[in-house]
Amino acid sequence: MHFAIITPTHQRRDLLPEAVASVRASVSAPLDFSFEHLIYDNGSRDGTAAYLREAAAQPGPPLRHWHDPARQLAGLARNQLIQETDPEAWVVPLDDDDIMLQRTLHHYAAQIAAHPDRPWFVADFLRVDEHGRYLPNEDYYAWQFETPTDMLRAIFRAEHFIQGNVCYSRLFIDEVGGYDAELPMAEDLDLYVRFLLAGQLPVLCPHISHLHRFHSRNVSIGVDAAKHNADLRVIYQKYAPQLHALGIEEPGK
Repeated sequence: MHFAIITPTHQRRDLLPEAVASVRASVSAPLDFSFEHLIYDNGSRDGTAAYLREAAAQPGPPLRHWHDPARQLAGLARNQLIQETDPEAWVVPLDDDDIMLQRTLHHYAAQIAAHPDRPWFVADFLRVDEHGRYLPNEDYYAWQFETPTDMLRAIFRAEHFIQGNVCYSRLFIDEVGGYDAELPMAEDLDLYVRFLLAGQLPVLCPHISHLHRFHSRNVSIGVDAAKHNADLRVIYQKYAPQLHALGIEEPGK
């Protein structure tokens, strides 16, 4: 079993080292799996490129990196990274300002072994402030759904969302297609909607995937309920015939 952690980054030289260190600290024992960290630098001008060259030269699990002189959308960057993974890899997204827990990959590996016919998995995550301090009452907890349609209905009612707390197979990505490289926001949710439309409900894992950092430069700053509903409507229109056939109403209707 092999995991590929994928991280697009832009102007996060101050926070990226913690994300890299958290991946390298992963503990596999007693399970037998390998892992690597793939990072796509989107036009950073803050020393990120030099840092990644230094980090990749250090001993430890492989760190591979690519650099684009211009800033790219996250969906395009993630697609580029996925194309560099092993065809049978398990892909784990990690934002450049977040921190993976040491046993995250171990717990995903155990769940994958226990559910060999399932292509994607979802876990809970915790929120921390810009200094990594735990924020009480801000935990994210994934819900258990009976069917993919139930989960889709909750998503488009804005009752449930998924944010980087997943693990999925590269084979499944090849089946349904990668991230929408033209969506400026919610490209990850768009992908998970396609996972569900393919009839695959995620396995709910009983572990914490990562620490999600709240700070003044979060990409999601300014995304309130109105903006989230607008993003949902954009995604809904892409799959309107399929969603309508399942009896799922358009957001805001």
